Amino acid sequence: MTIKHAAITIRDALPEDAPAIDAVLRALGWFTHLDDIPSDETQARIARVIAEKCSQGGDNTLLVAETTQGAVVGYLFVHWLPNLIFGGEGYVSELFILPDARGQGIGGALLEEAKRRGIARGYQRLTLFNRRERESFQRGFYPKHGWIERDDAALFMYYLDDEG
Repeated sequence: MTIKHAAITIRDALPEDAPAIDAVLRALGWFTHLDDIPSDETQARIARVIAEKCSQGGDNTLLVAETTQGAVVGYLFVHWLPNLIFGGEGYVSELFILPDARGQGIGGALLEEAKRRGIARGYQRLTLFNRRERESFQRGFYPKHGWIERDDAALFMYYLDDEG
């Protein structure tokens, strides 16, 4: 499904969007490990994920925000998870917008489409993780869009590549 919002279109990502998604990630400058990986390798991985893991109605949805000129300026990746308590929830693992395209409602439009799709699935909630040093956290992006920060929870991570 394609949703139009002002000067952008929110749609499902296609494998041919991989170069644009790679460009968004690299433009952020946050993921320094990408400096050691050639763009064609990253793009191949992204295209493979889209082709293999993001089928309509599947367990993963990768949305892109595209301008009227056809440029992808951001994306959102959500994973649809069964939940024995709630029936199901979506986990937004990635929401990134090109730095020059921020402040134009693109992130909000991507979130709205993720919410719409979660409701259509009959799911009860969406969750996400946001780092406190990120600009989006600093300016209260998610609360402005109705998201609630939990003060009674902790996020834990275990890096599998540290196993010896």
